Amino acid sequence: MNYSELKKRIDEKGISYSDFINLTIEEITNTSINDLDPAEIRRFNFKNLNLQRSNRIGRTYIPGEELKHVLSEISEPQLWMVITENWCGDSAQNLPYIYTMTALNPLIDLKVLTRDTNPDIMNEFLTNGTRSIPIVAAFNDEGEELFRWGPRPKAAVGLIDQWKSEGMEKSEWTEKLHLWYARNKGEELEKEFIELIENAVLAH
Repeated sequence: MNYSELKKRIDEKGISYSDFINLTIEEITNTSINDLDPAEIRRFNFKNLNLQRSNRIGRTYIPGEELKHVLSEISEPQLWMVITENWCGDSAQNLPYIYTMTALNPLIDLKVLTRDTNPDIMNEFLTNGTRSIPIVAAFNDEGEELFRWGPRPKAAVGLIDQWKSEGMEKSEWTEKLHLWYARNKGEELEKEFIELIENAVLAH
């Protein structure tokens, strides 16, 4: 898929972060638990918990001075595409920070696409052959991909690899991962985006 096709799809299907949150609220509000099977109830509970996580981060996150400076260096329009789903725990722990970053510079346009309704786009942004989310891809006006990030900070990836090598069950390492997110408060994410943005600005 070339950039003109991708941009057309983003214009058609992409929504703002605020709309993404509002649609999640509507979905939760209008869902009757009694109509769900056990798997659907589990996913519903994830959505509800993720909304709480996102709202908490949105209320408390204050970007660091270095990050604010780097973001201020962006002097030309950029499109940041996010591929995600509202049931994704990694998205809830990272997307609120990323949205706050983009809100600091009006030249950055953040658009959210849902993975499962856009499988062809997702397949263009695989991680080691998997449809992992969230994924962020940034483009300039010429359609050049400036950087790509996801689905979680590298430090978290390393911890998960370690926990898996120790034979830890997914339910256990997932709990430890969210504890790590709560303690880290976006610090590793900031470091990674500072480097990504600096490299993109310097290269262009």
